[in-house]
Parts: sequence; structure tokens; C-alpha cells
Amino acid sequence: MTEMPAPIPASASAPAPGNVPAASAPEPVPVDQLRFAMPPVHDTPAEERQYRKERLAGALRLFARYGYEDGVSGHITARDPGYPDCFWVNPFGAPLAGLGARDLILVNGDGQVVDGRHHVNQAAFAVHAQVHRARPAVVAVAHAHSLHGRALSALGELLDPITQEACAFYEDHGLYDTYTGVVVDEEEGRRIAAALGDRKALILRNHGLLTVGDSVDAAAWWFLTMERSCQVQLTARAAGKPVLIDHRNAVATREQLGSDLVAWINYQPLWRQISGTGPDAGA
Repeated sequence: MTEMPAPIPASASAPAPGNVPAASAPEPVPVDQLRFAMPPVHDTPAEERQYRKERLAGALRLFARYGYEDGVSGHITARDPGYPDCFWVNPFGAPLAGLGARDLILVNGDGQVVDGRHHVNQAAFAVHAQVHRARPAVVAVAHAHSLHGRALSALGELLDPITQEACAFYEDHGLYDTYTGVVVDEEEGRRIAAALGDRKALILRNHGLLTVGDSVDAAAWWFLTMERSCQVQLTARAAGKPVLIDHRNAVATREQLGSDLVAWINYQPLWRQISGTGPDAGA
């Protein structure tokens, strides 16, 4: 009589479906090998000057892309690293969309062109120069006649803390609560600088927005996100009654998101988009 083979123990059989041992998790990449952009440090004023000019030209092109250009309005100034009372700015009447670093002009604190062959918008520069003089640590000042910034300024109101982004400006922006026409004199510029104080931004009543930063990137980012915050506030109010973020959480959010370094970091994706589209690309 033929003996039947002994049954195979369950432990020795093939794994049942669904019981395949999981592969070990991949090892994490060491933190020091991860890439994270930070503001560069330059060895010479000449290197810093070229860097600021390229970032300024890129920010101006970005303002054009977002539709902030309105005729000859719209300016960003960048302090020269070698001559603290001189500032690079877009030429009067030049389309922002096509500007490169080589197109910028250098203007002294009195509004006189010292490098370049084009005029400066004196009305705009009267404000920028006084803000720069009142705030020596400020590298860049941005002002443009954006749609939603002008709309909120016409209400003579500040931004409310109704979104995370708006909280970056909580108790850190002011209102210049008057309008006397086009700014053409230094005294008006000084009053605007005084209304700004040590804050990052100012709403100019019936006029628009002004932002500052310790880099071109920061000043440009503050303008971009402030304009969007104005749009959100106007839209939310049109739809109903916005719910405010309470003071404690608004302050905490500002402390997390309201520094110029955070602004610089937030701006980098936009810089990467615009840096390859202008005359400086590949320079």
C-alpha cells in the first residue's frame, strides 16, 4: 500500500495573498543634502549692484504681467549698494514688460539722473526718495496703480485680518488718509514717509498701495500679496460679512509670515517664472 505524503506545514507554504511582507521604508535624505534657496551674499558692491538691477528689472516685468502698469504709472526703486542715496528705477514712459537691467536708470536723492539717458517720473520719485531717506535699511520701494489696491484705497480703509495672507500686514501697514493730487514736492513725500513709519506697507487713500522691503524680492512680494488681499477683502465683503481672525492669532500669523525673509522665499517661484523671459535671461 502506497503511503500518502505528509501534509506540508502551514509555516512552510507560500504566503497567502495579502500577507506579502512589506519592503523596508526608504531611508530619508539627510537634511543637509536638501536644497533650499536663501538670499545670496555678494563679495563686492559691483556684484550686489548687478544682482539688484536684475531682480528689479524682473519685478517690473512681473508687474506688467499682472497688469499693474497703467500708462506711465508704476515704479519700483532699488537702493544702490555703493551709493546709498542713489536709486535704480525704471525709465519714465518705458514699457515695463520689456525692461532689462541695462535699461534702468540711476537717480540721486534729489531726483537727478546720474546714470542713463532717460527721464525719471518726478512725481513717483518724490515719494520713493523720501521713503528711502526715512528708512535707511529699506532696499526697495514698490508702488503701482493696481486695480484692487486702488479700489480699497478709495474706501479709506486698512486691510482686515480675514485670511492668512492678510495677517502678514496685521498692525504692520498704515493709511495715508488724504489726497492732494499728483505728488510733486518733497514735503508731500515726507508726509507719506511719516505715515508709513516703520511698517512694511501703506495704503494711499484714493491712490493705491506702497510697499517696502530689505530686498527687491521682498518689496515686490509684499505688493503682490497685498493687492490680492485687497481683492479678497472686497470680494468677501460683496458676498457677505467677513469673519475676522482674532487679535492673538492674527499677531501669531504675522510673526510666522510677516518677515522680509519669508517674503523673499515666497517670491522665488515667481522669480523663476520671470527670470527667463526678459533681456537679462542667460546673461
